[in-house]
Amino acid sequence: MKSLETYTKAKLDAIDAKAQRRFLFDHSRSADMSATRESWGQIVSFTDNDYLGLSTDPAVIDAAQKAMAQYGAGAGASRLVTGNHPLHRDLEKKIAQMKGTEDAVVFGSGYMANTGVIPTFLGKQDVIFADELIHTSLHAGIKLSGATVYFFNHNDCDHLKELLRQYRHQYPHAMIVVDGVYSMDGDMAPLKKQGQIAKVFDCWLYSDDAHGFGVVGGGKGSTVAQEAEGLIPFQMGTLSKAIGSYGGYLAASHAVCELLRSRSRSLIYTTALPPAVIAASIRSLEIIETDKERIQRPVILAQRFADALNLPNPTTPIVPLIMGSEEDTLAASKSLADQGYLAWAFRPPTVAPGTSRLRFCFSATHSDAQVDGLIQACLSIGLLA
Repeated sequence: MKSLETYTKAKLDAIDAKAQRRFLFDHSRSADMSATRESWGQIVSFTDNDYLGLSTDPAVIDAAQKAMAQYGAGAGASRLVTGNHPLHRDLEKKIAQMKGTEDAVVFGSGYMANTGVIPTFLGKQDVIFADELIHTSLHAGIKLSGATVYFFNHNDCDHLKELLRQYRHQYPHAMIVVDGVYSMDGDMAPLKKQGQIAKVFDCWLYSDDAHGFGVVGGGKGSTVAQEAEGLIPFQMGTLSKAIGSYGGYLAASHAVCELLRSRSRSLIYTTALPPAVIAASIRSLEIIETDKERIQRPVILAQRFADALNLPNPTTPIVPLIMGSEEDTLAASKSLADQGYLAWAFRPPTVAPGTSRLRFCFSATHSDAQVDGLIQACLSIGLLA
């Protein structure tokens, strides 16, 4: 057998040959979406998922600081032991209220929610029908469940129905798994139609609304934006993007949430989120409920940018610009960085081969001048659809 070093270096060489090596860079962010990186200096970030700027909102920071001063820096244990702070229940009630469900369960992250919920309800004897572009964490949850999985073409309800007609009857339980908003493309799932299909074929619909909660549907997410209320028994999301804090959740019926509290491994066998993080999330949700102008601004800015570059009109704060090759995408990202704008280059395996892209994410705290500057920078290097 090869030595570990030889084996590892060969793997890295193969990644380098495809221009797919990933690196960690130190960044510091400020409230106006400017970031500082040693190699670039100060730069305006159009890459963050902090869609509402709540991670740097003074009221959110104040809530976190007060909770930390009162309750300490950490939770100290699993939620099933002594880590279940009263703030957890306050947050879960607030999420359930906003999502229109009986109950909710807060997890340590969105990834942990997806890997904990799906295996709790499905096993080797069951089947999953998943959109081909679902998030990696959903793939992980599906794999852990052991269920058979069939992938349908992206947002293609006819292909979904074709697969359901062919395979659904062979399994006792079935789930349709989608993203509410797809993070690499910025488009929404046709949740109302998918929910109706799920009912016809006796399936449970599971939607990951990580990039929708807080910014579409009046802040309530893609379920409301797509008029799919009452059709999605599993509404999952995160607290780390528009909410500006950290964590994940599953909003569902009381019975579903109770089973998760008793059987979901990623909830039971890990330390609970710190009270300060929970307090920050609660304050963010309170702001989202009242500040409607803030909720609308990211999409308005995304539409302004897309119109200037002749890109399709977005319905979310995410605007992709597909370049094709890894090399061209990296070069465009560097050219924008040289002009003071950070737009991340996404490459395989995050996206499919031949679809490397720049992804632009817009925040309520971006100024009009910052967006206009980005537009001019893109036009100066020929970035037009």
